Amino acid sequence: MADFTELPDLASRLLGGSVVDANDEFFAARDNLVNTGAPTFTPQTFGAKGQVYDGWETRRRREPGHDHATVRLGAPGVISGVVVDTAFFTGNFPPFVSVQACGLEGYPSPAELAAADWLTIVPRSAVQGDTANAFAVTDPHRFTHVRLNIFPDGGVARLRVHGTVVPDPRLFPDGQVDLAALEYGGRVTDCSNRFYGSPDQLVAPGLARVMGEGWETARRRDDGNDWVRVRLVAPGRIRMAELDTSHFKGNAPGAASLRGIDTRYADPADDRSWFDLLPRVRLQPDTRHRFPLPDARTATDVRLDVYPDGGMARLRLPGRIAPDDLANLRQRWWDSLPPTHQHQLDRSAAPTADTPWRRSFPPPPSTHR
Repeated sequence: MADFTELPDLASRLLGGSVVDANDEFFAARDNLVNTGAPTFTPQTFGAKGQVYDGWETRRRREPGHDHATVRLGAPGVISGVVVDTAFFTGNFPPFVSVQACGLEGYPSPAELAAADWLTIVPRSAVQGDTANAFAVTDPHRFTHVRLNIFPDGGVARLRVHGTVVPDPRLFPDGQVDLAALEYGGRVTDCSNRFYGSPDQLVAPGLARVMGEGWETARRRDDGNDWVRVRLVAPGRIRMAELDTSHFKGNAPGAASLRGIDTRYADPADDRSWFDLLPRVRLQPDTRHRFPLPDARTATDVRLDVYPDGGMARLRLPGRIAPDDLANLRQRWWDSLPPTHQHQLDRSAAPTADTPWRRSFPPPPSTHR
C-alpha cells in the first residue's frame, strides 16, 4: 500500500465524516463507505434486496450516466491520497472511478454541494475488484468534501481519504486547544508497538466506548518499555496531561511518563534534547488521570512512555499555542483554501502582519465547518 495510508483518514466516521448524498444506494447503504473497521462479508447472507454487502452498492444502470456519493470530511485538510476499496465486490464492482473535491464554508446541503465548483483530484481510472485501489493526490488545497464517482454502477466497500488536517483557527481564537487532538491536526508519528490497537486512537475525538478503541501493545518479555510519539497541532505549552486508561483493567500500564521537545531548535534523535513534562507516575486501571503541568516548556512533539506495556484509551494535552505560532497556523489555513472558499469569505479576512486576528476574521457561523 502507498505511504500516504499512514496519514489520518480525513473521511473516517471516527472524525465525524459522513456520506451526505448519493444518487442511489439500492443494494447497500452509502454510510458504510466511511465506517472505520475493515469490510466484512458472510457468503449466502441474503436480505430483501439480495446478498448483504458491507459497503455501498447501486443497482444496475439501464440508462446512460454514472453513480456518485458525496462525503463530508470529518476533518478538512490537504489530501495526499485516496483508497477506493472494493473488498468482496467481485462480479459487481465498478470498472472505473474518479474522485472530485471542493472546499466550502459551513455545512452545505446536498443541493448546494451539487452546485459547487468541484476539482478533480483523481481522474477517471480503472479499478480492480476485491482490491484496495490506491491513488496519490498532489493538489495542495484544503478540502471539506469529496465526491466519489463510479462508472457506470456497482459496489465499493470503503472510501479512505488520507491526508493532513488543516484546522480552522477561528475555532480556537485565543490559541487554547487540545494540542494532541487528531481533529485539529495532532498526529501520531511513531510508536514501539501496535499489536492490539492503533495508536492513532489515542488522539481521536470523544471517549473510548470499549477497550478496542484505544492503543494496546503486546506483552513485553524484555526489560524495555513501550512508547508513542505525537506531533502537536502547533508549537505550544501544555497545561494538563490526561492519561485515560478507561476499559483497560487487567492490562493497563503500571506507570507512565511524558516528555517534550521543540524540534525547531533540537534534534529528536538526541535523547538529551527531550525535557520532562510529566515525570514517571503510577497509573490505575480503568481511570481518567489528570495531571496539571503549570510550568511546561513549549513543545512541538511529545513522547508518552508506558511501563512496561499495556493499553491506554486516550491522551489529551490541553494547552495554548503561542501568538506567533497561532499567526502562522492562521496563515497556513488561509493559503490552503481553494479560491472558491476564499471568495466565500471577505477578502479582508486574509491575515496580515498589521491586521489583528480578532478584526481580520469574522467568527465562524453556527453552521461553520
